[in-house]
Amino acid sequence: MLQKHHYIAIEGVIGVGKTTLARLAQKEFDAEILLEVFEENPFLARFYQDRKRYGFQTQIFFLLSRYHQQHEVIPTALTRANLISDYTFDKNAIFARLNIAGDELAMYERVHAIIATKIPTPDLVVYLRADTNVLMERITLRDRAYERAMERDYIAALGNAYDDFFEHYTAAPVLTIDTNDLDFVRRAEDLRAILDHIRTKLELGAFQQPLFANGGHS
Repeated sequence: MLQKHHYIAIEGVIGVGKTTLARLAQKEFDAEILLEVFEENPFLARFYQDRKRYGFQTQIFFLLSRYHQQHEVIPTALTRANLISDYTFDKNAIFARLNIAGDELAMYERVHAIIATKIPTPDLVVYLRADTNVLMERITLRDRAYERAMERDYIAALGNAYDDFFEHYTAAPVLTIDTNDLDFVRRAEDLRAILDHIRTKLELGAFQQPLFANGGHS
């Protein structure tokens, strides 16, 4: 058993398996779960059709929605149990820098800086990564309506942005897991290896090399 209530955030590009792993890890860590809400964003479908036009509205909506959810839920949940989330508040910066620019980005970053100080920091970020081809296959398989217009170039750019962001992330320890050759849904040994590494990272707090890393980025 863990000695205190821990907050674990699972991160990665669209389609990499964040929510699936969060659900599978919930029992292992006797945790409550906090899942990101996408469908409530009224700009999301239009954003994937015209990112330049709808980028600012989409990102501001997500920023305020995630702030409300995390500010309300995380402190209360951690008084009761461990908590696993399938996103971090800090991820907002990745999407903002990729999708908006100029005065809109400056305004966004001012708002983000003000409210980010009120959000609890995870004890551990588990960063799931995969190459672009793998991500596109997974996105196609799950076939969400608002993701059908996604372009391969956008997913590739997003993957590079995620890799760069978490390579330099210092707010919390990061455990990087390359998922290209993993199937933690169908192969119990893959899931066990991931869960064991998460537990070790939480208990020891020491730096570890990326798990299953293939030595490159997408």
